[in-house]
Amino acid sequence: MHYSFQFASAAQMHTSRRKFFALTGTAFGGLLAAGCTTTSAALAASSANHFGPLHADPAGVLDLPQGFSYRVISRLGDTMSDGFTVPDRADGMGCFDLGNGRLALVRNHELSPNHDGGGVSMPAYDTIARSLIPLPGGTTTIEIDAATLERTAEYRSLAGTIRNCAGGITPWNSWLSCEENTARADGRINQDHGYVFEVPANAGGLVDPVPLRAMGRFNHEAACVDPASGIVYMTEDRGDSLLYRFIPDVPGDLAQGGTLQALVIDGIANTSNRGGTFMPLGQPFAGTWIMLDNIEAPEDDLRTRGAAMGAATFARGEGLWMGEGEMFFTATSGGAAEQGQIFRLRPGANGPTAIDLFYESPGSDEYSFGDNLCVAPFGDLIVCEDQHGDMVDNYLRGITPAGEAYAFGRIRLQTEPAGACFSPDGRTMFLNIYSPTMTLAITGPWTA
Repeated sequence: MHYSFQFASAAQMHTSRRKFFALTGTAFGGLLAAGCTTTSAALAASSANHFGPLHADPAGVLDLPQGFSYRVISRLGDTMSDGFTVPDRADGMGCFDLGNGRLALVRNHELSPNHDGGGVSMPAYDTIARSLIPLPGGTTTIEIDAATLERTAEYRSLAGTIRNCAGGITPWNSWLSCEENTARADGRINQDHGYVFEVPANAGGLVDPVPLRAMGRFNHEAACVDPASGIVYMTEDRGDSLLYRFIPDVPGDLAQGGTLQALVIDGIANTSNRGGTFMPLGQPFAGTWIMLDNIEAPEDDLRTRGAAMGAATFARGEGLWMGEGEMFFTATSGGAAEQGQIFRLRPGANGPTAIDLFYESPGSDEYSFGDNLCVAPFGDLIVCEDQHGDMVDNYLRGITPAGEAYAFGRIRLQTEPAGACFSPDGRTMFLNIYSPTMTLAITGPWTA
């Protein structure tokens, strides 16, 4: 079958951003329709929304509760519509409504320069040495029939980057793909790295890769847009990471530049609860924001300079997702047990920012090294575990609005789940198996 690819034009992107800017006052309604926010009814009901015990998967991939099943819609080595093959290390992912009964999944691949990029060619942000061979990191896009969940197209959409770990969806239908790497041009590679790149959901093929430099150069992890303001919040995967926000000069058009800031928490310098200052569960703290300068510093010291100015540090900030007027993010190795924390941030459009420690793992049996997360349409968080070690036992964890953790799925392979996100109608959760790459569509009685 032959596919004719159409690149998103500048005019199309401008129209989408203009619509976003005009509709920010009602943007939460749109996110609710996309299954990305939490309703008060869902919050009231979901504390009892445990789905029961897990049942062993005969295929040895993913154990799920009774009534749930999955299908594999993409896997490592599949030949895509553009002739390239699906690369490995599938990580963060977003789901988008393309209209006319079509969905798009934009999927990160956390690949380093020595990995196989699936034969991808130009255009690319960076290449190996002085060759025309793109660095293998970037994104692929899967187009799906929303009714049948059949794959209708699949192609490479971003190339030439390093370790695209997580990212975030935007209200104007694009994916922010984040590099978790700060390598510098050294002859083996030609560009500095550590940037965010934007990929339209309807790209149709490889985009012109433009680093969003004003969003800072650091070990980017995830990004999240507050639809009420257009401000982008970002996490950083370091043991002494900061929480950042980017205030765009033109909401919805991030390439026009803006201001980068870091969060200061009143009375809390270190949120890890590993000694020293203690941050109790559920207690809101006031947050303010400090301006950062020299945001592309070659020394990769943005976080240490920010902390010296009073910014709070987090133990490996990773997954980040917008709910209704609030967002949630993971600190993968935070907490007294060093098994992970989840924070809740209320941006405070009409007042100060508020942050609280929403959940802290008491031990690895309940929750261990939560990474990517999303807010489910029924109100719970779905968190992808990413344990470390030669042998891992990673779960999909649900966290209720009451802060109760439960097991929703168990990965039977020696790898991690990643990129959990829901279809706009809330009936399907999409999930990546990191390596070997598999992308799954999970259906079942979500609201039973």
